[in-house]
Amino acid sequence: MAQNHPVVIIKKKSGHGGHHGGAWKVAYADFVTAMMALFIVLWLLNTSKKIQEAVGGYFRDPSGSSLKHQGTDISGAGENLPLTKDDMPKLKDEIERRIHQMNNFDKLKNQIQMTVTPEGLRIEMLESETGTFFDLGSSGPSENGKELLSLLAHELGKLPNQVSIEGHTDSKPFAGNRDYTNWELSTDRANAARRLMQETGLRENQVSQVRGYADQMLRNTNDPFDPSNRRISVIVQYVTGKLPAIANTGPDRPQ
Repeated sequence: MAQNHPVVIIKKKSGHGGHHGGAWKVAYADFVTAMMALFIVLWLLNTSKKIQEAVGGYFRDPSGSSLKHQGTDISGAGENLPLTKDDMPKLKDEIERRIHQMNNFDKLKNQIQMTVTPEGLRIEMLESETGTFFDLGSSGPSENGKELLSLLAHELGKLPNQVSIEGHTDSKPFAGNRDYTNWELSTDRANAARRLMQETGLRENQVSQVRGYADQMLRNTNDPFDPSNRRISVIVQYVTGKLPAIANTGPDRPQ
């Protein structure tokens, strides 16, 4: 009688390494990411300085807390963002830093005062006994006046905030023409400042008001004849409503 032998089945393993998993996907994703980063760098190298500053500012401060990367830094990119009340101290510090670079700054530093007020940032150009920004009795800016007004116009013209300009005198009556008084002088100086600032940076629709107060708003009420009562005030106003349209005009913009 034949004996039944057990049947042994031998399975040979193939030479294939089996399932590799998703490691290749990770490597491919890293490669694609590296290529995208390369293309972004190449693109940035061919963009304007303003765009480069805006992108760099975002990566330095993604939370959006700093004035610079928001574009509200007057020297940075994206400068069409409006300045609010909270931003005015930063604007004040930036303008002060720029003014320090002016010619004759050591002689002018006591004649330039900046204050954050309920109306906005007030920048005051105070006269001296012999005249600082305007010659005595004249409505035309001096060289110092032209330099400072041009600097302010260049910086403030980058903002959508509107600007108002005021002219003030002391209480000493205007000598000479009987029909020309401190009212006319304060208004003419404010208008002269407006014209120069619009020629050197401010947009045509950026100035909301030009006001002449004569001696009705003295800075030093204890001494109506104090030369510091003679001044030009430039006010950067807070944004309270709908922003005006920003025309693409100005000395550095195409016509």
